[in-house]
Amino acid sequence: MTRPTCIVAWSSGKDSAWTLHRLRHQGEHEPVGLLTTINETHARVAMHAVRETLLEKQAEAAGLTLHKVQLPWPCPNEVYETRMGEAMERFRRDGVAAVAFGDLYLEDVRRYREEKLAGSGIRSLFPLWGEKTDRLARDMIAGGLRAYVTCVDPKQLDPRFVGRWFDEKFLDALPAGVDPCGENGEFHSFACAGPMFTRPIAVEPGEIVERDGFAFADLLPAGIATDDQTGGLPAPTR
Repeated sequence: MTRPTCIVAWSSGKDSAWTLHRLRHQGEHEPVGLLTTINETHARVAMHAVRETLLEKQAEAAGLTLHKVQLPWPCPNEVYETRMGEAMERFRRDGVAAVAFGDLYLEDVRRYREEKLAGSGIRSLFPLWGEKTDRLARDMIAGGLRAYVTCVDPKQLDPRFVGRWFDEKFLDALPAGVDPCGENGEFHSFACAGPMFTRPIAVEPGEIVERDGFAFADLLPAGIATDDQTGGLPAPTR
């Protein structure tokens, strides 16, 4: 029997990567693509400010088609909703049954997604919903996920945490009140290895900057010189 297909809402970070892994493990839906919003001005993932070239390497390693939604910077909410709505309509015409999100417990975010998909013919899936984030974070690491912390909100977490590996040492050093998965926007990440990929994505840390109220660690494809590769680093949106 053919399984219903789904698209994974892909931020390039650990939660969306683990969502893909969980979907494949559960086997109820067949992931057929990744959906990512791109800052068209800077050619970076809109939420995590990861280079578009690294995003493409993730899709290749995941063996899935990458669907990009280009967004202006700054992006009015009505533009975001229009372009996402157009993407959902394309998926519906292609027979996609659902979109899977890596949200963990923010009720308002889940409600927004469900409301926007209502009547579209596309269902929403939340494979990680309600899991204890301290346990989930350590399960990801134990399960082979490797990720860099690419962005930190200094209002919630010391900027010195940016550019570090998302690993046990990172989790042990987090101050009380900071979610271990960064669900409240404390930090964002880039997944570069794990069971959701056929091969690691070779990256190396580049420049660390503070811009628009956030601290960013620019990741580069391994072996790329940094002298003219820093590019623009806009603030992430959530």
